[in-house]
Amino acid sequence: MRLRRAVAPLALCAGLAVGLTACAADPDEGTNGVGKLSASEIEGKALSAADTAKAVRLSGTLVSKGDTFKLNMRLKQNGATGSVTTKNSTFELLRVGDALYLKADAGFWSHETQGDDKPTEADAEAADKLDDKYVKVPQGDPSYKQLRGFTDMALLIDGLIGLHGEKVKGDRDQIGGVRTVKVRGGADGEGGTLDVALEGSPYPLRLARGGGAGLVVLSEWNKDFPLTAPSKEETLDYGKQLPRT
Repeated sequence: MRLRRAVAPLALCAGLAVGLTACAADPDEGTNGVGKLSASEIEGKALSAADTAKAVRLSGTLVSKGDTFKLNMRLKQNGATGSVTTKNSTFELLRVGDALYLKADAGFWSHETQGDDKPTEADAEAADKLDDKYVKVPQGDPSYKQLRGFTDMALLIDGLIGLHGEKVKGDRDQIGGVRTVKVRGGADGEGGTLDVALEGSPYPLRLARGGGAGLVVLSEWNKDFPLTAPSKEETLDYGKQLPRT
């Protein structure tokens, strides 16, 4: 009984000590330290990390000039591969250096080449031949620049990450199990909200664009992947100017 009475106060003291230690724990312990920086400094660190990266996966939605695009692209400095979905269709893009290829199903080619006109039998046959084949986009084609934009890592990252308005540091969060700190453009995030990794390199991991202009997730930073031009058997010539998508 005496031993029990002596141990009880010691246990209580130990519990209080642990509680006080936990309350005083540094929230940045075990992180890369960017959470201690100002909002503008955190954004700068994220931009620098992204600029020096060699590869990334970008997935999510972008809204531009009233059009919504759903992207799932793996990007690196010399090319990219992935898919783009618009209101009416889905197509795949593959870029190796400056060579850009587009692949879609017969429905895409039939719809895009005819618009509101009813496809002829010859048109249907042509679309069937293009079904699930790569079409090399000529660099002089008006669609080349637009389609290449979806495969340009530097262009996409630089165009997406910048926040507008006064930078404000927000709450902590987790993206894919990685701790992050938020940076907002404006007090309410009207200029966009960026989640920056607190573990490892301070890569940007998620961006909610201002004005409801889309939400994208950035993952697999620096994870390399193969890029190979399709074989001749996988490629067909469209034979005329590609449709504007």
